[in-house]
Amino acid sequence: MAGRGLPVELFLSLRYLRARGQRANLSLFVWIGVGGVFLGVSALIVVLAVMTGFQDGIKEKIIAANPHILVVDPSGRGIEDGPGVAARVQPVPGVRSATPFVLQQALFTGQRGGATGGLLRGVDLASPAVRKQIQADIGAGSLEPLLRTSGEPALLLGRELARTLGLVPGDHVTVISPQGAMTAVGLVPKMRRFEVAGYVEIGLYEYDASMAYTGLAAAQEFAGLGERVSGVEIKLNDPFDAKAVGIRVAKAAGPGLWIRDWMGMNRNLFAALQLEKLALFVIVTIIVLVAGFAIIGHLVLLVAEKRKEIGILKAMGASARSIGTVFLVTGMLIGVVGTLSGSLFGLLLIWVQNTYKIIRLAGDVYQIDHLPMKLTWLDFTLVTSATLLISFLATLSPARRAARLDPVEVLRYE
Repeated sequence: MAGRGLPVELFLSLRYLRARGQRANLSLFVWIGVGGVFLGVSALIVVLAVMTGFQDGIKEKIIAANPHILVVDPSGRGIEDGPGVAARVQPVPGVRSATPFVLQQALFTGQRGGATGGLLRGVDLASPAVRKQIQADIGAGSLEPLLRTSGEPALLLGRELARTLGLVPGDHVTVISPQGAMTAVGLVPKMRRFEVAGYVEIGLYEYDASMAYTGLAAAQEFAGLGERVSGVEIKLNDPFDAKAVGIRVAKAAGPGLWIRDWMGMNRNLFAALQLEKLALFVIVTIIVLVAGFAIIGHLVLLVAEKRKEIGILKAMGASARSIGTVFLVTGMLIGVVGTLSGSLFGLLLIWVQNTYKIIRLAGDVYQIDHLPMKLTWLDFTLVTSATLLISFLATLSPARRAARLDPVEVLRYE
């Protein structure tokens, strides 16, 4: 059988969805079902896109600001032969650059009286890769003063650190080491005056508010390390291959050294973000479940109202399977329309936010200045599949009820 060129089941389903007259109250359940699925799908897509975009945004900032692998001395005394370790690690497949570094806690005091704690990081400016990376992050000033081999040492402050101290390129900052130096009168804090060559902006507030960069030799002298270094920092061609490359780096670096990768150092942060993503997915899915109950309510009422028509169809030879399919298709049409419209609306919201960056964030709280959104195919498939599955399950009971109606009993009392 067919109606207007359509399979009879689909024809009847579309007809039942367009309730008129005394049956117009059934349309309310249709709109509630479609609206619930629409809201659920769009909310799920936006929530997952926000969590994925936020997580990827943090990852990108961390990858750009940090070495992908660190080689350090577990005792904390530093590595004696930093350049030698770097030379052994450099040929390892997957390694883009390997350079020694020095990291020292310090107190920064500005010439106008401001003071704040931070980290003084000495980097190997003889490496073209290091110079290129720092040059790309400079927001004001120049790298040239750090390349001087004589005279007063210079440094680059993080943007927020420079703002806190009220310093601009050309000013001077006094850096105080918490370790101090032993003299005849006792322990005296070790201080060194640096010229402010400019400021760098990495994009992560935590780094921009605490980090200062200087040359490797100046940092070694300030930290009292002599020829030792804090460790060797490694940049990779593929940061997400850090685990595999780290194993090869450990073999090349030699025994007695500790290998740490950026994934391990930020494991707790990424685990928390992933847990939040899962929790929000479960919570927002409740909206779709509510829409599923609306679909059930609509189909139950529809079956009750169409008892006579069902009896007539069965008396004319329609099978129980065909009757069940009519109501199954009716419920699934609600789910499909809601899913398609919700998906399009969610994707539109993502495009608007990524294009115009309407929602801004406080950088000192969230580490990034706007809310990024990124929807993966896996998340999109998960949302649509879960929604359609809930819609399908919501139609099973009413469809079975309609299929099991006895036409004799129905027509006897109608």
